[in-house]
Amino acid sequence: MANHLSGSLAERTFQYQSSLPPLPVPSLESSLSKYLEAVRPFASEKEFKATADIVRKFQEGVGKELHQKLLQRAKTKRNWLEEWWLDAAYLESRLPSQLNVNFAGPAPYLEHCWPPAEGTQLQRASVNTWHTLQYWNLIRTERMAPQKAGKTVLDMDQFRMLFCTCKVPGVKKDTIRNYFKTESEGPCPSHVVVMCRGRLAHKYRNDLRIKPKCEGDGVSTLTTEERTRWAKAREHLINIDPHNETILETVQSSLFIISLDETKPYSTPDNYTNLTVEALTGNPTIRWGDKSYNSIMFSDGTCGSTCDHAPYDAMVLVSMCWYIDQQLRATEGKWKGSDAIRSMPLPEELVFTVDETISSCINQAKQRYLESTRDLQVICYAFTAFGKAAIKQRKLHPDTFVQLAMQLSYYKIHKKPGSCYETAMTRKFFHGRTETMRPCTQEAVDWCKAMMDPATDTNVRMFAVVKSQRGKKQFSSSFDRHLLGLYLIAREEGRPTPELFMDPIYSRSGGGGNFTLSSSLVGYTTVLGAVAPMVHHGYGFFYRIRDDRIVISISAWNSCHKTDAVTLFNNFSSSMHEMLHLATTSQL
Repeated sequence: MANHLSGSLAERTFQYQSSLPPLPVPSLESSLSKYLEAVRPFASEKEFKATADIVRKFQEGVGKELHQKLLQRAKTKRNWLEEWWLDAAYLESRLPSQLNVNFAGPAPYLEHCWPPAEGTQLQRASVNTWHTLQYWNLIRTERMAPQKAGKTVLDMDQFRMLFCTCKVPGVKKDTIRNYFKTESEGPCPSHVVVMCRGRLAHKYRNDLRIKPKCEGDGVSTLTTEERTRWAKAREHLINIDPHNETILETVQSSLFIISLDETKPYSTPDNYTNLTVEALTGNPTIRWGDKSYNSIMFSDGTCGSTCDHAPYDAMVLVSMCWYIDQQLRATEGKWKGSDAIRSMPLPEELVFTVDETISSCINQAKQRYLESTRDLQVICYAFTAFGKAAIKQRKLHPDTFVQLAMQLSYYKIHKKPGSCYETAMTRKFFHGRTETMRPCTQEAVDWCKAMMDPATDTNVRMFAVVKSQRGKKQFSSSFDRHLLGLYLIAREEGRPTPELFMDPIYSRSGGGGNFTLSSSLVGYTTVLGAVAPMVHHGYGFFYRIRDDRIVISISAWNSCHKTDAVTLFNNFSSSMHEMLHLATTSQL
């Protein structure tokens, strides 16, 4: 990922798109046997026997038919899942997406050249915007090197969705509007929209001296609403005045949003909590929740972002923020270019025409949003005792180590295994996005039990760690998207929902988006994000791994009295220490 640039003779960003292999359909037998293995920790002997029976019937009967239809679909589409995933995971959902779907996070620049400092907001926002525009230009001119896993080329299509992209609400289903074009494809919008104090301004020049003195209407608050409600309010907004539609189009097509936020979420390299909370749950009048990228600059000169998850996955934003982080380090966060200002149009305020109905919708949306943000607990701490270097020194895999520590922490608090989702990527295939890994294997649960049992010998515990590492490897290619495909074919054909999906063990083990631990290794860089938990009694658990530390963001719902983010973090810390001690003292 460090190699962002390619020379004139080097590979172009999108040059391999046409030669990527299609997304394969796994064999039915393999997916169902993996499914059975994955649900075992969540079922009693009796329940497991019943589930195995349901799976056998599905495999021999309706599942076989649905699988054949899926194979037919895969013959006509290079990615049989793409449209379905977008619809089922994002566009058909009616939940307010700014809190439930968006991912947000703190920028790491405070760790070096941009510590919190008064009076730096506009200057830093300008420098940050300039570097962001350089990144847009690399993609637009296809000079960003295609990403690879080893020598395998990865799909780059999601990078088209970072800029000039916006989700638009629909009464039954949303749509994604993408205005981005590469240089060879034609003209691409090149304006940004700045939001401040509930107002919007549209500009073509990197000049942020446009802070308004009084509050605006805060129309963007509507983007925090339940999707159908927002769709109807948007239709009403357009009916009041056709100019409102022009403004909406300007926002939708803009490169990205610059949010000038008046809060000072003081954060440090060891504690990013305030910044993460503000990025994920901050002022709704200065973010456009449906934009693929809102760049937030706070009044103390620290930065964050919030992004709609529908058009792309977090690794796209991670790549860009890592690029900006490196550029800022190299320039010490200072402007190193010319001081000459080119003649360009001045920023122009975008003023919506609103009536009493819209004003009332905005006020109600604000109330609902503030209520739901008060319910979300978010922390972001650095575990600084050790990191990747110490774990690898003990011949263990850092990601597996963190996953096991997370599961052990959950087990200590809840006295049972937590159904766990970890993001895996399928970008080796055409338009591939993500797959579910289920790291809570039977081996991992057995290990948690051994760790909790004082009578268990140290070597036995360590052997269990090694065994559970193997268990995780086996789950690296998973089955959840395949099962989703079979479910959706049945739904499209108006068939009754197959028994497999009605089985209580299906949802108890996390199926259908019911995972209690929603986790993701964001990478080995300085960039981290946060998301809300998938279920009310669950946690969001995102982490980044560095040589000397692991930085973790954990979310939980305050209204669930069984979960607490700080308790999970404290248990995670003690689990990490126990595990390193185990790896150091055991004789294996």
